[in-house]
Amino acid sequence: MIPTRILLSLLFAALAHLAAAADKPNIILFVSDDHGMDALGCYGNPVIKTPNMDRLAEEGVRFTQAYCTSASCAASRSVILTGKFGHGTGSYGHTHDYHHFSTFADQKSLPVLLEEEGYHTARIGKYHLAPESVYRFNTTLQADPRSTIEMATACKDVINQDKPFFLYFCPDDPHRGHPFKPDPWDAPNSFGNTPGGYPGEKVVEYDPADVIVPPFLPDTKECREEMAQYYQSVSRIDQGLGKLQKLLKKAGKTDNTIIIYISDNGIAFPGAKTTVYEPGIKLPCIVKDPRSPKQGLVNNAMISWADLTPTLLDFAGADFDADAFHGRSFKKILNKKNPKGWNEIYASHIFHEITMYYPMRVVREGNYKLIWNVAYRQPYPFASDLWAASTWQGIHRAEKEYFGNRKVSDYLFRAEFELYDLSKDPNELNNLALDDKHADLLTKMQDKIKAFQIETRDPWQIIWGNESQVQGTGVNL
Repeated sequence: MIPTRILLSLLFAALAHLAAAADKPNIILFVSDDHGMDALGCYGNPVIKTPNMDRLAEEGVRFTQAYCTSASCAASRSVILTGKFGHGTGSYGHTHDYHHFSTFADQKSLPVLLEEEGYHTARIGKYHLAPESVYRFNTTLQADPRSTIEMATACKDVINQDKPFFLYFCPDDPHRGHPFKPDPWDAPNSFGNTPGGYPGEKVVEYDPADVIVPPFLPDTKECREEMAQYYQSVSRIDQGLGKLQKLLKKAGKTDNTIIIYISDNGIAFPGAKTTVYEPGIKLPCIVKDPRSPKQGLVNNAMISWADLTPTLLDFAGADFDADAFHGRSFKKILNKKNPKGWNEIYASHIFHEITMYYPMRVVREGNYKLIWNVAYRQPYPFASDLWAASTWQGIHRAEKEYFGNRKVSDYLFRAEFELYDLSKDPNELNNLALDDKHADLLTKMQDKIKAFQIETRDPWQIIWGNESQVQGTGVNL
């Protein structure tokens, strides 16, 4: 028989654990698929209808310089849920189908860490991660990932439970829809839109003449028609976000649920997705912490998706080793407009599809940005959906010199180093690395990339000085 004092001790410990769990905020991480900063009202687009995203920004914090670290779905999502760059975890590219990339089995992901903190973890929609043992959730919910209202409705039981919950909510929108190759070639992609819409959806259509074509894209009939479809898909995401918020309110959970809205990478057009140019990696990030007394703030700190896992653990009140992550928590600077020490980010891309080997490393410090194209001798590879897009084919078939504001030849064939001053050249067209006057700046930025690679155990750091000829020397970093 167990002594009474031990039973009481166990009881008090259990009650203390339950009390601590009750004080923990619920967390919803809403990750859209291929949504750039170009298509949200709260980020300055006067045409797109995103009332729920806009309201979230009015009630929370809108980041202006938030970056994914790789503009590719699976690689980006691995960073979101580990707090580590993909080159350090084996998450080099896509996990699904014939690509087969997989995170190292010894990694510990955000849902696993939050489960240890007493959270019930649930996911719905796009997963695109492997292995399951690393990215383990307590509950996997089922719904059409294009029907965000159906997805939100499926989350009702998770929201209504007594335990604190972490909900990873990932629609397929506004990713391009299947089939990627249109027939005829100049037909716009559907971006998941369907005639009549999905259950509960209020279809919001856009006139191609009204859309705002970003400068990196061609202002053509094909591009405008695809942008209109893209906008419609974004408006469907917004309705799902609104449904989630209604369910939270009905459950009495609004005041204790943190909502973070982000995208995995930029818009699914050439010049954005799969690239490390600004349209590919600079993304929307809206954080609403209802416990904060301040609302409607703008935060200009440079953050990256490597910062998300430590930040969410911080929100959860977890006791964690900050040195275990490549990123850092931005919880303490959430309500500051221009916090000091947040003016530098890094990016690391290796693959999109398995056939698209094109490693790139990036550092941005203040207004200066350096891209190292490790495999610069190769032509820049196309994702299958971007190559087939009528927006690209319209330029390719007509043999046009320019795609948007960039020469087609410059898009396909990159210099080894691209150095830009974004304050003067926001479209990244004037490569300062080709000008000897900026040699010292180039060296400084190269040194930053080298230090970053060593710190994050990047295997590609060995390429420096070897002109890509040394392949695997067994060097112990």
